[in-house]
Amino acid sequence: MNIALIAHDKKKELMVQFCIAYSGILSKHSLYATGTTGKMIIENTGLNVYRFLSGPQGGDQQIGARIAYNEIDLVLFFRDPLNAEGYEPDVFSLLRLCDMHNIPIATNCATAEVLIHGLERGDLDWRDIVNPKN
Repeated sequence: MNIALIAHDKKKELMVQFCIAYSGILSKHSLYATGTTGKMIIENTGLNVYRFLSGPQGGDQQIGARIAYNEIDLVLFFRDPLNAEGYEPDVFSLLRLCDMHNIPIATNCATAEVLIHGLERGDLDWRDIVNPKN
């Protein structure tokens, strides 16, 4: 599975902790992240992560384009609801794309845990039919 990892500034440390906790599962998949989030995950977990630009430089849009082309299977987007003012257009755009293309998305740690456990159980294997790997 291709998993996108995005975190707003105040949620980056939580994303790192999540990736440490679930590194055994995440290491079996292809990981993609916005620039700074990806850098922090790599430095703290040793996971292999393909990094796009940072969010403010267009990384969210790069991931959005991958979603539009059905190249992302799961999105973990730890957003900061208390400082959403400047982020809302990016969040809304990614949510809309995920809804349009039936991409599971978590916007908080609790939902991300449910999706990761489902991923491990095989609950998301239907994505391999929608997005076959060559």
